[in-house]
Amino acid sequence: MIEFDAMIEKFGKKGEKTGWTYIALTALQSEVLKPNCKTSYRVKGKIDLVEIAGMATVPMGDGEFIIALKKELVKKLDKTEGQWVSVAIKEHIDFTIEMPDDLYTCLADDPEILAKFKLMPRSHQHYYFNWLNTAKTIPTRTKRIIMIFHAMQNNLDFGAMLRNARNNPIL
Repeated sequence: MIEFDAMIEKFGKKGEKTGWTYIALTALQSEVLKPNCKTSYRVKGKIDLVEIAGMATVPMGDGEFIIALKKELVKKLDKTEGQWVSVAIKEHIDFTIEMPDDLYTCLADDPEILAKFKLMPRSHQHYYFNWLNTAKTIPTRTKRIIMIFHAMQNNLDFGAMLRNARNNPIL
């Protein structure tokens, strides 16, 4: 576990990261957490007094990473850009999210589609699970399940699925 203080930062105009609120991990801090890693990995621990688990690090180049802070977390922290937080984190090795039952039921209708989904790296599956689980209404959840099914049919990754949906809405 590493402990450090970090300033809450926010991206201005930076492509897909525009507007993200985050804390930064130096190359040295990341090397202590997960040696020789250049790809995203998950962490758990505390930011101030708020427990976190399964949070993804995002590589920024030269061994540096960021941890994006969702709005709900920033609200719990009761902090804003430019304020400092105490961080105590370690790699979250056993992180896993189970496939939601309704998604499994839909994908299982076509064994090929289900197999294709299960062959994706677990971290990629988690993008879909998290996105599906943030749906606030049943119609939204249903639409997202359909979108995931279509993504598997058309060999689209998560990002491509979202871009495709912007240009070709399903419902």
